[in-house]
Amino acid sequence: MANGARDLEAARPGQEPAQSQSIWDRIATSKEFQDLMATKKTFIVPAFIFFLVYYFALPVLVGYAPQFMDTKIGKVNLAYLFALSQFFVAWIIAGLYVKAANNFDRLAKDILDKADKGDK
Repeated sequence: MANGARDLEAARPGQEPAQSQSIWDRIATSKEFQDLMATKKTFIVPAFIFFLVYYFALPVLVGYAPQFMDTKIGKVNLAYLFALSQFFVAWIIAGLYVKAANNFDRLAKDILDKADKGDK
């Protein structure tokens, strides 16, 4: 049996695999599910692009603007502060995702509840 079929059976015990498959097909094609995927994409894609640009800005700036990155701020240079800031930016993005994921989970639960009520 394929892993996908086992996962469907585990997700809804007591239902036949063919019936579970049709439930998941209906959910996947529903407007609510499509809206959920679009909502997730509107957060994940910009966050990923922002972090990728921010992450690669350090080596690019060190390579192409070494005098700028050597600027002293207190006792450390800008390059070290920028590198340290990447940790904080990653934590901030993770925190924002956790907050957004609570909404995603609520929407997913509503979709599953609606699918369960439709089957009974």
